[in-house]
Amino acid sequence: MNNNIRFELSFKNISQLEKKLNFCKLNNIRNINIPCKGLIKKEFFNSTFNYISKNFHEFNVTYHYSLYHQYSKNKKKSYQDFLDFVKNSHTNRNYEILLVSGSNKKKNFDSIDALAYLQKEESLKVKLGIAYNPYLKKYYKISTERERFERKISTGLINSIWFQYGTDIKVLHNELTYLKYVAKDEKLNLFGSLFIPSKQFIARFKFRPWKEVYISEKCLYALENFFDFTNDLVSFYKKNNITPVIESDFSSSEKLDSVYSFLENER
Repeated sequence: MNNNIRFELSFKNISQLEKKLNFCKLNNIRNINIPCKGLIKKEFFNSTFNYISKNFHEFNVTYHYSLYHQYSKNKKKSYQDFLDFVKNSHTNRNYEILLVSGSNKKKNFDSIDALAYLQKEESLKVKLGIAYNPYLKKYYKISTERERFERKISTGLINSIWFQYGTDIKVLHNELTYLKYVAKDEKLNLFGSLFIPSKQFIARFKFRPWKEVYISEKCLYALENFFDFTNDLVSFYKKNNITPVIESDFSSSEKLDSVYSFLENER
């Protein structure tokens, strides 16, 4: 599993990004994800892409392309920017794209709309990743996730599914079974978000819960429970060929060792 683990980087400027990339090189980490949220959007997102493309060819990068955060002026301009990014990925094999609508979907311009437009592009053969939140129906009374998935997969443009983080393995298992049934013979790579439990993480989440991210009270009020769940989640990922995506900070030897301690049985 260690060779397939992915690490999501968070950074505030190019200097910080450079330090984290060099740390990755030093520790033989090659699979990285660049999010598109917070400060990392618009020009800074583009600058990040250009910087990595120019200076760090050795990385296997997945860029999260948020249609919400990258929206510019109008739908036509925003789609053209996205299309240019997609076309570049078709010729530049050093990166892939995880397409996300964003935390607040733009009217008539979310991932489903973008995929529908891409279908109409002649001579463009490309595969993208999409996000999937298994917990929306049960915990947030949002019943559209399955329908949206069916519309996305029907485009023939999808090659990977990226699961949102959550702490209900039974729900995750049920949704995985459903996705495999719908996808049928489609070859899909599966990825799953993973956080390393800590008192700091719990305190931050309790103070400001993330939108549509479910973490149980049991995990939030006992670190030991959170550790137990994380071990169970890692086991579930391994059993179902789901590649972990580490979203916790790992940019020190101590923190990286903490990550690997959860995965030591799979290393």
